Amino acid sequence: MIFEDYEKPTWLRMNLRAVVGRAYPRIIGANREPSWVFFETFLPILAVSAYVYFYTAMNAPDQFIGYVIIGGAMTAYWMNVLWSMAAQWFWEKEMGNLELFLIAPISRMAILGGMALGGMFTSTVRALSTMIAGILLFGVAFSLHDPLMFIGIFVFTMLALYGMGMMFASLYMLWGREAWHMSNLLTEPIYLASGFYFPIKGFVHILGQPGFWVAAGASIIPITLGLDAMRQVLYPAEVDGFLPLWVELLALVLLTGIFLILAKLSLEHMEKVAKREGRLTMRWQ
Repeated sequence: MIFEDYEKPTWLRMNLRAVVGRAYPRIIGANREPSWVFFETFLPILAVSAYVYFYTAMNAPDQFIGYVIIGGAMTAYWMNVLWSMAAQWFWEKEMGNLELFLIAPISRMAILGGMALGGMFTSTVRALSTMIAGILLFGVAFSLHDPLMFIGIFVFTMLALYGMGMMFASLYMLWGREAWHMSNLLTEPIYLASGFYFPIKGFVHILGQPGFWVAAGASIIPITLGLDAMRQVLYPAEVDGFLPLWVELLALVLLTGIFLILAKLSLEHMEKVAKREGRLTMRWQ
């Protein structure tokens, strides 16, 4: 028989294959459509430039231009999480692929993990282009005295951020067509609340004690603490951080665990609803 020598792969191997299989089209797809590379790298630089010229007109300290460049680079990851992770199950359902993902004998988190890796690659290309443009066009200078701390902060920021994206993926599926509206709703407010273009400690300086709680609430979004911590590492003498650096790193580690657990629970809930009631969206009364 043709299948006599077939050996079923282990559960771990199947899930690793799923990760590679879902990351591959996102990485290769960017190379097959050069116009995407242009729009994903050039247009974001225009938005960042507007903030740079705004701070320059205000005679703000030079490090504020660096804050803008870092925040502009990190927007690539936030947009990827919001549109290519959180809304992904909804788009897959619209394209008819969701059924294949749900019946596959693998973890749904492996599928989303592969999407995250592939999306992280394209987002990194955009982020690096923004950083290089900031250095060449605006003369931004960074001072990286503790590379290990910076790597740790970046890694746990990405893990927590994409863990949140996995959690939102199943929630968006339950909300149905509201996923599109939720993504639009969360795009710009997070830019403000998370301090993409200014230090989050600014809320405290402007609003006083209430501003501290505004910043603390915004810290639920992992990129808020990640941005603040990276700025502290790159500008150790100038940045007035929201929290001590080690506290922000510890918080990112905790957020990573929390969001990954919530992602697993929400994905399991989505599957239970599908099996029990034969639907993947909520019934609004």
